Amino acid sequence: MRFGILGPLTITDGDVEVAVTAGRDRTVLAMLLLHEGRIVSLHELIDAVWENDPPATARGQLQTCVSRLRRLLAPGVIRTDPAGYGIVLVAHELDLHLFIRLTTRARSGDTPEGRAAALFRQALALWRGSALAGLEAPAVRGLAAVLDEEYGATVEEWIDFELAAGHAREIVGELTGLVERHPLRERLRAQLMLALHRLGRQADALAEYRRARALLREELGIEPGPLLRDVHRRILQGEMTREPVAEQPATPVNRLPRAVEDFTGRAEVITRLLGAAARTNVLVIDGMAGSGKTTLAVQLAAKLRTDYADGQLFLDLQGHSERDPLTPGAALVALLRQLGLEPGRIPPDVDGRAALWQSELMKRRVVVVLDNAASSAQIGPLLPSGTTCLCLVTSRRRLLGLDGGHTESLPVLAEREALGLLRSIVGDRVAHEPDAARELVRRCGRLPLAIRLAGARLAHRPRWAVADLVRRLDEAVLPELAAENRTVASAFALSYGQLIEPARRLFRLLGLHPAGRFGAVSAAALGDLPLRDAQDLLDELVDMHLVEEPDPDRYRLHDLVRQYAATLADALSERERHASVSGLVDLHLYAAARLNGPGETESATQDYPTAPALRPDLVERAVTDLDWLEEQRPLLRALVRAAAAIGEPERAWLLARVSWPFLYHRNYYDDLVAVLGEAITVAEQAGDERGVALLSNYVASALYRTGRYHEALQRLSIMLEYQTRTGNVRGEARVRANIAGPLMRLGRPGEAIGHTQLARRTWQKLGYGRNLAARNVDLASLYNECGRYEEALRHARMGLQLAAELRFDRLVGLCLRNIGHARTGLGHVDAADRVLNTALRLFRQDGMRSEECQVLRILGLVEQRRGRWERSVESFLSALAVAREVGHAPAVALISNDLGAVLFAMGDVSGAMQLHRDALAIARRIGYALEEGRASHGLGACLVEDDPDAARRYWQQALALFDRMDFAAKDEVARRLAGLDR
Repeated sequence: MRFGILGPLTITDGDVEVAVTAGRDRTVLAMLLLHEGRIVSLHELIDAVWENDPPATARGQLQTCVSRLRRLLAPGVIRTDPAGYGIVLVAHELDLHLFIRLTTRARSGDTPEGRAAALFRQALALWRGSALAGLEAPAVRGLAAVLDEEYGATVEEWIDFELAAGHAREIVGELTGLVERHPLRERLRAQLMLALHRLGRQADALAEYRRARALLREELGIEPGPLLRDVHRRILQGEMTREPVAEQPATPVNRLPRAVEDFTGRAEVITRLLGAAARTNVLVIDGMAGSGKTTLAVQLAAKLRTDYADGQLFLDLQGHSERDPLTPGAALVALLRQLGLEPGRIPPDVDGRAALWQSELMKRRVVVVLDNAASSAQIGPLLPSGTTCLCLVTSRRRLLGLDGGHTESLPVLAEREALGLLRSIVGDRVAHEPDAARELVRRCGRLPLAIRLAGARLAHRPRWAVADLVRRLDEAVLPELAAENRTVASAFALSYGQLIEPARRLFRLLGLHPAGRFGAVSAAALGDLPLRDAQDLLDELVDMHLVEEPDPDRYRLHDLVRQYAATLADALSERERHASVSGLVDLHLYAAARLNGPGETESATQDYPTAPALRPDLVERAVTDLDWLEEQRPLLRALVRAAAAIGEPERAWLLARVSWPFLYHRNYYDDLVAVLGEAITVAEQAGDERGVALLSNYVASALYRTGRYHEALQRLSIMLEYQTRTGNVRGEARVRANIAGPLMRLGRPGEAIGHTQLARRTWQKLGYGRNLAARNVDLASLYNECGRYEEALRHARMGLQLAAELRFDRLVGLCLRNIGHARTGLGHVDAADRVLNTALRLFRQDGMRSEECQVLRILGLVEQRRGRWERSVESFLSALAVAREVGHAPAVALISNDLGAVLFAMGDVSGAMQLHRDALAIARRIGYALEEGRASHGLGACLVEDDPDAARRYWQQALALFDRMDFAAKDEVARRLAGLDR
């Protein structure tokens, strides 16, 4: 699917144009495409669609727009984030990407001038008119105007190259037309004058100057600029040479957030840091929360802009926030993307990304702000190794493990600086009441955050004197909120004390919330309030600056305010604390159960809770919010702990259980292991054998998907022992079906098939159709993997028939995938192609990325059977990209072996060898016996000509593995070994 914004908005799927007819949908899509690579906030999207007059239902209508777009576009293209929406594209899908790639290559100093001119012309040919022509939303037009300006600048650069190459005659006609379309671009007019002069048409060149001068006077009331006047003078005086018009420098990257306009103080610190920047390339600013570290770093980076002209980068490392800190790997991806690198160029491993990052920094002079660092280990791979760049690091903790660099521990403001900050917020009242102003900043602890809160209060109360605010501050609150030996609670206490009691109660209860970010539904559950009442109270808290609302209906507590709320919550009775946390846990428990449903089997319903005594409007609101479950994902582990803390261990582990379908099918395997692992600990401490067994079964699914087969088998064995001991026939059948996967990966196919057949017979006796269908699918998968395609086809067909009869939609795609796999193995490639493409469409609709990866892999086998090697490689590469994206290590090993075999057949022995070696390393690490054998087999084939002894060793290893598994390929390996020995 391709998107075009260099002209009217277009979408094409192959040769078919995809029509987006609704104006609002087109505006939303345009905003996402213009901000490709980042999340566009709901505020930005609402402003773009409705400007300054959004309706009360704007958020709901916006979700409807996104839903319509998702139905038109490929699955996974539109990404949902708690802050808004984003669009995820790969190389070549957006015409702007190709334009940037071509112009970047053209501007490279290594590109010959003739080649650069051709690249510029190719880039300009992508334009079909003004960017996003026909969309009149001011937000879109403002951003589109930037693209149009880039088009104009690129045209001028291209003309420079053509003139330098002596092509004035070839381009003068086109250049004349460009001037007519852009009459106020003085550089373009100067280029036309130069071209005319070089063709001996001095009179026409001078006439162009007269026309430009008249137009500029009439339209703008100004005279021509220095460039145009200089060309005119040189033509008149006969000084014109064949030098091209000087190229304007490219605009540098600037990702710094907006600097605080009223920044005050820190003069001595800035002087020291500027001096240190001349001696070292790493500056560290640490200090307590609210001391202004980020503000200072941004100001300093702005001051250094001229010394680091190629750009300013900024990244929040989330070291101290409700989210997990960014890993070095994720941080490197974000920084490389800020430099403009396409995703396809970024290596999958941390070491590769770090090497590329250092290589890119060596080419540039940039200043990098790494904000909110968690530790020295987190930032180690991100620090520049050369001397051409500067890194500014901020952290709440001292980074004692960091070698080198210059560190500044940021204290509170000096009194003079604190008064200056207050004066910048409040104005002349500070000068009129100097004693009261000094007392105010003293009571604020001279902490920037506290001063800003107090100053904002005064700024919005123009009739108050500074002394009025001083009298209202409750100094007794200061010791109650400590942050790194500083107290700041007085500013919060003023706002808190002026709230009505229901708002004060809700604020106290928010101190019990496990995260600093929440929605109105969660607040209502905490307070046992109707949703409308909770929203009204939150509005009051927002007005009092105790709660922030970064996005509509999404709230957060600043870290210090959250600590203050938690201090107040400590004074609540045990009964009130229990009731409040219980309400929050219930909301997530029953909403997750409603959103996910049992789904997998009929017998799974016993694992789901029945409806609680919870306000039904809250659950209904949660389940109708498409983004709700995604937003709650980082909170699940903390909620499990919270439920356990109030003495509700069963609800704690049930919450983890009902969250499993969402986490599993969205490939959140790390989250799944963390959340269910936390819940298993809770169940173990409570002596709840059923909970431990049930959760062991489900956590094994993530362990299996990530290649931790021995751990998965251990967990499933716990479940099997429990179900057998308690005589739960259905539970035993469920775990036998699950245990087959790790057994197969560990090279025990006979046991895997045996367990699955036992499970199938059990469900056949009990008459549970969905389970019987699912077990047929499992057997089909196992037989396919063993190369027993006739048996696989038979069981896949039986599964499909049952799935269709029972309307078990999720299973249909799996049945089709297995049918396609079996038919491929039997050589029925055309029939396989049809069913596999149907399965691929179903998996993409449901966002089942791991299953999509498997289908793409089998399609690669289909093309291999057809002898269409290039298409086979393309399909395998697509499958490999998805496998790496979702972190599916077993699939990476499997597909690497497949691709290696194809490359070997195409004569690329070195490429094949690398892929087989990668597969071998992964397979040995995770214990994937079959792929270890296939990798060894492939390496033997690659080495047999140059190193027969090494080939023999690899084939002997493969034969031992295949023989143990009774895998069909053992005969082929045996023949090859025999051939070596002759």
